[in-house]
Amino acid sequence: MTITVREALTSSPWAHQEIPTTPEGWLERAAEVAGILAVDALERDRAQAVPTAEVRLLKDAGLVTLLGPVEHGGAGQSWETAYRVIREIASGDGSIGQLIGYHYIWAWAVRLVGTPEQIAAVEELYTTQNLFFGGAVNPRDSDLTITEDGDELVYNGHKSFSTGSKVSDLTVLEGVLSGTETHIFAIVPTQQDGIVFHDDWDNLGQRLTESGSVTITDVRIPWASAAGFVDKEFVELAYGTLNLPTIQLIFSNFYLGIAQGGLKTATAYTRDNTRAWPYGGDDKAQARDEWYLLEGYGRLQSQLWAVEALADDAGREIASLLHAEREALTPEQRGHVAVRIAAVKQLATDIALEVGTKIYELTGARATSNKVGLDIFWRNARTHTLHDPVAYKRREVGAYALLGELPEPTWYT
Repeated sequence: MTITVREALTSSPWAHQEIPTTPEGWLERAAEVAGILAVDALERDRAQAVPTAEVRLLKDAGLVTLLGPVEHGGAGQSWETAYRVIREIASGDGSIGQLIGYHYIWAWAVRLVGTPEQIAAVEELYTTQNLFFGGAVNPRDSDLTITEDGDELVYNGHKSFSTGSKVSDLTVLEGVLSGTETHIFAIVPTQQDGIVFHDDWDNLGQRLTESGSVTITDVRIPWASAAGFVDKEFVELAYGTLNLPTIQLIFSNFYLGIAQGGLKTATAYTRDNTRAWPYGGDDKAQARDEWYLLEGYGRLQSQLWAVEALADDAGREIASLLHAEREALTPEQRGHVAVRIAAVKQLATDIALEVGTKIYELTGARATSNKVGLDIFWRNARTHTLHDPVAYKRREVGAYALLGELPEPTWYT
């Protein structure tokens, strides 16, 4: 579609369309959203306004409840489809690809660690009301402090990053119960006096993710809402350790989407604007016929296709675990899928950064103009691929290949 985000909200492009019922239908819907996002992605990135309209677009398109139960009005789709939706959205706007990806993992968090009763309540709430998730969880920060006050838990502290912040309806909190080493997750309404966002996200890329810092002051939840706790005791399942491979594959897919967007933008520029080089001894009338441009784009596209195939394969594997009975997961299954996703993560990082750099060589000096804006793809990829050192992902795969070791669950593996 060749309309902007705000125009789409006015025209309501899906108001008279039936909700998709198949993975293919949802991927087509995601492609339509990506097309809208791509129209003015650069202008919105530079303005760095709160992406309220962008999240509204995701809601109107039905993508926010993609994983929500059908009985509550959700699409009931699988993680295999969700991963591809994330990639598609990121091809139009990397920031919004990250937002929808983080939303999916936080909406699934209650399944990772919650009780059956908590799962039912949270999924009905967010699906029926079309609510969007953010999260103030960062293991490298100091934990929020949790104190008991009768039948309530009280959260206090500061987190450096809270992706989704102002555009979220619900926020996932995590902290440590005072005097213990017990971590407790909770889902709370975002709009409350005890949650103050500091509007200090001003980084190189992913500028529309609302990932700035937050202060939590006396945010209360009933003990009964502490995720996974029964009578104040945590019911631990191996299934909960799928959180890290699940989100690492989310990262990988929006890196791949960013690479897709960069390649699509660059090839369009080369076809329409790049001039052939007249001093090579094999002069061409048009740049599109230059052998080195064809070779360069061919190499990037081939690498991207290969990593996407690996990502899709890993997506099918982890989806089969995420949608199976929670009690059925074994540590070996978890370790195997984690090492496969570590392989995807490193390769997705490599191709996203290479596309962001190489496209300048393939488009030419004039493409460095700020009005062309090819920098958005490298900036977005470079910013988020620093989330955790990719060298450790290479080591995980190396330890598996050389020693047969599977990754042990941690906050980052």
